[in-house]
This record gives sequence, structure tokens and C-alpha cells, in this order.
Amino acid sequence: MSPTQKNHKLPVKVTGYKNLVEVLEYAAQGETGYNFYDGRGHLSTVLSYSELRDDAMVLAQRLIRLGCERGARVGIIAETDPMFHRFFFACQYAGLIPVALPAGIQLGAHGAYVGQVRRMLKSCGASVVVAPATHSKFMEEAVQGLDLLMAGTQGDFDALPVADVEFEPLGEDEPAYLQYTSGSTSFPRGVEITQKTVLNNLMEIARYGLKLTAADRFVSWLPFYHDMGLVGFILVPLIGQLSVDYLGSRTFAMRPRLWLKLLSDNGGTISSAPTFGYALCARRLRPSDVESYDLSKWRAACVGAERINPEPLQEFADILRASGFDEKAFVACYGMAECVLATSFAPLDRGLAVDVVDRVLMAETGEARPSNGNTVSTSEYVDCGKLLPGFEFLILDDNGVELENRHCGNIYLKGPSVMRGYYRDDKATSAVLTDDGWLNTGDIGYRIDNHLVITSRSKDVIIIKGRNIWPYDLEVLAQRTGGVKLGGVAAFSVTGSSLEEQAVLVVETREKDPASRQHIIEEVSRSIHAHFGINVLIDLTPRGTLPRTSSGKLSRSQSKQDYLARKTLEGVERSAAKAGEKQSA
Repeated sequence: MSPTQKNHKLPVKVTGYKNLVEVLEYAAQGETGYNFYDGRGHLSTVLSYSELRDDAMVLAQRLIRLGCERGARVGIIAETDPMFHRFFFACQYAGLIPVALPAGIQLGAHGAYVGQVRRMLKSCGASVVVAPATHSKFMEEAVQGLDLLMAGTQGDFDALPVADVEFEPLGEDEPAYLQYTSGSTSFPRGVEITQKTVLNNLMEIARYGLKLTAADRFVSWLPFYHDMGLVGFILVPLIGQLSVDYLGSRTFAMRPRLWLKLLSDNGGTISSAPTFGYALCARRLRPSDVESYDLSKWRAACVGAERINPEPLQEFADILRASGFDEKAFVACYGMAECVLATSFAPLDRGLAVDVVDRVLMAETGEARPSNGNTVSTSEYVDCGKLLPGFEFLILDDNGVELENRHCGNIYLKGPSVMRGYYRDDKATSAVLTDDGWLNTGDIGYRIDNHLVITSRSKDVIIIKGRNIWPYDLEVLAQRTGGVKLGGVAAFSVTGSSLEEQAVLVVETREKDPASRQHIIEEVSRSIHAHFGINVLIDLTPRGTLPRTSSGKLSRSQSKQDYLARKTLEGVERSAAKAGEKQSA
């Protein structure tokens, strides 16, 4: 068995489609497709686009025979498995709406995971649910009591009879799929993406963002239930008629070097990761690995999904320079599920452009003025480039007034790739989408002429005595202290006993020695005070305990809830202990 190769046959075509079925039909005329690698990096399954087309058509006939009405939602637990692709495209043929459901389960979070899947299924009103065998027990728990036509594994659906019908694929203005946002836990929000909307974003990513050619090859470990995994590494390669190589997300977490080996062995040219993915690789690399890789063909190392920290990316580039990796391959991106995937790309072949600004002035006035070089009072922000041609953007203050160049404010976007709305949730839709089509992204940033720079999520901004402090700046400082895990810090604020806001840092560490722990607290506190002039509460916690969203992003809001719950419990325990002491006396 060999992986699918480069596109040697079809002219690259990224426009002229009415729906995703037409995209697959064209790609199926070539010899490219999807390749799946197991936990040891061995090729396990090859699914060419022509095979996918045939499999999806048969499965679509089975779903129609099952009694699914046009527009019915099909929940797919999105493990890194060809099952997902087959069901996703079967829905396209059958006129059904696929819904990617999370597959990541954190240790000890069985109940939370089942509850999350159940809430999503109820939110979208799913008629059918399918799961890989690895997740079938979780699925069975999640669907108990729900009114479904069927829930099962791929094998269960393969046993169904087929219907002899002509397909009526979803039209341009019908939903192509529902994408749940990465923060969809307690209150699920399914982004409704139409066929026309997704095709527009795919075309702009392929033509303007990545400038795809027939020589390109994708490599990914990103989960399919996240917009970057689904759109960036299933649909973008498809519209470019290009091959993709997949590693499972858990495989990457345990053996991140396999990602680089796959890029090296197969001549991958395009791959993406959040900052923590590159940082994890850099920490696990050995000199012998670096010598064995050839990463010279990797031309677009996209980075996004969270505010970009340039330090670990530079470390990654420095370590892998001997492997032929060029730091100019880094491409900063900005996007969100509400806009399909991507809204801006930094220029290709230039690497990261870092804007160094005066932190004090920015906190006091919101102006991102270039710094005079005093590192104690500076912050670094990565330029995320120009927006794709279909988008417009505005930077507005809290009163809706447009701000000047280099002034921080709320980022608003408009364009043909913006969602129709949140599925069956008019209230949530109207909260972010204006009547004339402007989307409040919920992000804070500033413009440098026609380029966009992201500073924070608006809900995460810490306000201390009238100053806006970006939590990421606090987290970056804390991570420079020995014994603190990269990516293992959450910053937020709480209301103190004096009713004033107090900054808090929850810091993951392996240190158990009391003296070492005290050293971390003192060093982080000293650094924060030196840079920001504020006092901060430091809460040390074991590694792996900070909550993350389904896409792997740090959840500051959940970290704050967990912190407050922990402190409330500690207060109750102290009160109980004191009461016990009094009774004993």
C-alpha cells in the first residue's frame, strides 16, 4: 500500500462549483486523496477521492433508505478516521447536514465529555449519530432518551439496505454543515455555514492565502471537529485536488516528532498548528532527529487558533534550521468558525512580522505605539496580515465609533464568508451579527494600515484601576520562570474583598518541593510587578489541570470558574475545621 501522490493529472480548479458534491466529483477524476497514519507513523488507510466518492454515494443511499428527511442533521464523532470523510460527504449527496462532534476525551472527564456531546446533539436536533468503535460506548450514553432514527458505528450503517434514488445534493443557499465553536460546552452554538459561504472561503484560501499549486501536499494532526482540521485539511486540499497525510491528534500529543517525520518523508509543503504544537515539537526533538529530517519543501507553516507567541516559534526554527526548515515559512493567520475558517493571511515567504509596542501606553490609552526598545515596558504582537479579498474589517470602540490606526478596539468583519448565524439560536446570532452583516468577532486588536493585529479576546481583558492588561502578556512573562510549563498559565481577574479587580495567575508546575514552589511564586510576582506595576495572586496547580476547549485552546473563563470553586471549597473546609476546633475546646 502506497499513499496517494501529487496531482499529475488534473488542472487545478478552485472555482465554478455550486456545492461540495461538485468539488468531490471533480477531484475524483484525479489520483490524489487522503492518507491515514497510525500511532507508530505507519500508513494504515488510503482513501482516494474517487474511492471516497463511490463510498459516499452508497452510504448516502443507505441514509435515505433509513428515512432521513432532507436537511436532517447527522452527528459524526470526528475521530481521525476515514469514517468521518465518508459520512460527511454521504450527507452532501443525500441532502443531509453533517455535524462534527468532538472526539477528544481528557483523562477523568468521561461524564463531562458525554454531557458535551449530548448537549450538541440536542442543540442541533440530530436524527442520526455515528461514532468510531473507540467511541461507541460514549455515544450510547450520550444518546440515551433522544429521539433518533439510528445511532451506531460504521459497520452498523454498512449493514443497512440501499435506496435506488437520484441524489439531490444541498444547494448553494442550503447548509453545507454545522460547525460547533471551540468553546461550545455548557451553551452549544452551532455555526451554520451554507454551500456558497464555504466555497467562497475555500477559493480565497486556496487562491490568495496559500496560493496552491499542483506540487503541494498537506500534512495534519489537527482534529476534524475543529474548523482548522475540517476546513483547512479536508476541504481546502479537496478543492485544490491535492493529497493529505494525517496523524491522529492523540498520536501527535504522545509522539510529536512523527509530524515532522511525515512532512520529511512525504515532502509535505503545507501544515498548520497553534503555537503550542510547534513548542511541543521543539521540546521533544533530539539532535539525531534534526539530522534525519528534510523539511526544505515545507513552504507554509501556518500558525493561528490563538494569539501567536513568537518566542517558541523562533526556537522551533532555530532547532530545525539544520533540517532545511526556513523560518520564512511561518504564516500568521487569523480566522474563526463564524467565517468558515480564515479571514487573513500574512504574506507568504516572509516569516513572522512582530510589532513591538509600548505596553504602558497601550494599557493606559489603548494606543499601540511602536516601542523605543525598553524591554521592560514592551509587548510583542504578531502581524496577521491583510484580510482575504472578500472581507472588510473595522476596529470600533465600545460605543461603536471607528478607531484610528494603531488604536485597540473591537474587531468587526463583513464578507461573503461570514456565517448565516448560529443554528436555531436567534438570540446568540443577533448578539454578534448586525442587520447589515457585520460580525462582532469578540476579539480585540488594532490595524496597521490594512494589516490586522490581534491582542486578546474581549471577554478576557483584565482591567486594573482603569488600565487594560492583556492576559496573554502576563502568561508569557510567567512562562519565562523556571519550573513553569509553556502554555501552562492562565491569567484572569477576580473581584477582591475591597470590590476592586485583582489579577490572578493559575500556574501549572511539577514542582513539589515547598522552597521551589515559593521561588516560582516570588519570581513570577516580581516579574509581573516589574513589567506592569501590579500585584498578582499566584495559584500553583499540577500539570495537565488547566481546562481547554475542544480545539486545545486554553479556556481562561473555565480556569476562573475552577479557581473560584476551589477557593470557595477551601473556605468551607477552613470554616468546618475552625468549628470543629471550637467544639473540641
